[in-house]
Amino acid sequence: MPFGASLHAGAGARFRLWAPARDRAELEFVRPVAGAPPAADGSLEVIARIPMSRSPDGWHGADVPDAAAGSLYRYRLDDGLAVPDPASRFNPLDAHGPSELIDPLEHRWADAGWTGRPWHEAVVYEMHVGTFTPTGTFEAARQRLADLADLGITAVELMPVAEFPGARNWGYDGVLPYAPDASYGRPGNLKRFVESAHALGLMVLLDVVYNHFGPDGNYLHAYAPQFFDTARRTPWGAAIDFDGPSSATVRDYFVHNALYWVGEYGFDGLRIDAVHAIRDRSSPDIVESIARALRDGPGRERFVHIVLENDRNEARYLGRDPGDPDSARPRQADAQWNDDIHHALHVLLTGESDGYYADYADAPVERLGRALAQGFVYQGDASRFRGGARRGEPSAHLPPSAFVAFLQSHDQVGNRAFGERLDAVADAALMPAALACVLLGPQVPMLFMGEEYAASTPFLFFCDFGPELAAAVRDGRREEFGRFEAFRDRAAREAIPDPNALGTFAASRLRWDERDASPHRERLALVRRLLQLRRALMPRLARIRNGGRWAASDAALQVRWQIADGSSEVLVLHANFGAQPVEARTGANAAIAYSHGATRSGAPGFWSLARGGVLLALEKGDG
Repeated sequence: MPFGASLHAGAGARFRLWAPARDRAELEFVRPVAGAPPAADGSLEVIARIPMSRSPDGWHGADVPDAAAGSLYRYRLDDGLAVPDPASRFNPLDAHGPSELIDPLEHRWADAGWTGRPWHEAVVYEMHVGTFTPTGTFEAARQRLADLADLGITAVELMPVAEFPGARNWGYDGVLPYAPDASYGRPGNLKRFVESAHALGLMVLLDVVYNHFGPDGNYLHAYAPQFFDTARRTPWGAAIDFDGPSSATVRDYFVHNALYWVGEYGFDGLRIDAVHAIRDRSSPDIVESIARALRDGPGRERFVHIVLENDRNEARYLGRDPGDPDSARPRQADAQWNDDIHHALHVLLTGESDGYYADYADAPVERLGRALAQGFVYQGDASRFRGGARRGEPSAHLPPSAFVAFLQSHDQVGNRAFGERLDAVADAALMPAALACVLLGPQVPMLFMGEEYAASTPFLFFCDFGPELAAAVRDGRREEFGRFEAFRDRAAREAIPDPNALGTFAASRLRWDERDASPHRERLALVRRLLQLRRALMPRLARIRNGGRWAASDAALQVRWQIADGSSEVLVLHANFGAQPVEARTGANAAIAYSHGATRSGAPGFWSLARGGVLLALEKGDG
């Protein structure tokens, strides 16, 4: 790895810092003051200070023959500012503190035979480590992995774990992208988590943030301002400069980060956050470069998957290799989170139409049909929410596995003012049909942690910033909700939980004892049944190579997907999201794979679907 600190094969270590805006930098080794509480400030004493040599391209380096794993170090800039290693493998005293020299080979892996799983087998479970268990650590989460495997989960997706300031955060405020956050455990704990998941047949994906750094603890501005383009903005400040004069080093920093997590930690893939907020005019752009590095590197020896979040609905990232006989091998990304399917289902289940839901409120069943059949609802269509601007690219040619379908995610729950989960606001009678659409449809399904048993705990927005920034975040969040009718009154806004309060974080922890009580027990049984059926259907789902067809009438929906195996089989989904029963027809000899709220009506092939009813069938023929 060209960045950071690397132990030599024999003894000692090499240290490298890219600080092009600084003429001089020193390497400091520090240790905690005896008897002082752990902290990142005056409780540390300097035990050695070593000048670093500077190259013309801004690299500062030092070789230290007696450096050893476990040493604490930091860099002292020429104005006296002490900063952690921006490629720190671990920062035990939080984001502002010194970095620890880590031996990446210390962990002895026991999963040498693991080569991963193909993407079409993925059933994803999104997890926030800090609130998944009462203690919120990698080790505590590891001990729950068997429950997920038993349920039918095949891939765990961790929300970002890179070092963030304080003891609690969603992870999207990370400032040291190479360091697992110390509040969750040490690097070895994360490696054991991945290793144990593999032993259970679970893939592990990591959410990474390559569009910005967090607002507290990022020191790159002080010595490498070339990382940023102040002329281009993102919702979080200056854009990362992926195409400027010094962008080769900036791009390497993120490409190597992707390779690091997959190579050094054994992750089976990455979910790249908010691709739409990356400003890059290069060709190939940074997303394409990362995909190429992973495919040409570890992806040659095992399955490595890339999932995007991209509000622009750019199908070009999801194209398949035309030379692949199954048309399933991705050229770049395996899949994208399908916000469209979420939004259409959310409108149907809740009746909400504020904000971006306005784009789905006029014909939610029709919108859902297109999302299930073709992936994107907006494929170049005009968006009312965006003032008539067109959004998206055609996606019907893509296989369903190019999309991740979900009813809930950290974004859609946590960005509500009170963090309510879907079951708290949805029509309960429609939930079984919605779950069947997601868990039995051919798109890759995802559950947000706790969704499998309809957890009653909210998932709130939380953080742990210093007083000034904490107040700004609290007030800014409350003012942001002021544009909604329910929060026009100041008293209503002040009732929104303070993100920085410890109680906000504590309220978001899952309560595992709920799984054994009604109605959570019944939801868990339903999800288990649906995932068991999905496993049985998997060979057929994997052979659906492109988009399907749909028909919507008021609240009734039918979607058909052709199974491309020469058998002329068609997977057909019928669902009723209306108040009155509707009729559904199947072929006379159709094999019924699943039904809920469906009863036979008259002649063979005629069914009556009650409110929230759903029917999944396998038919012969093309229509």
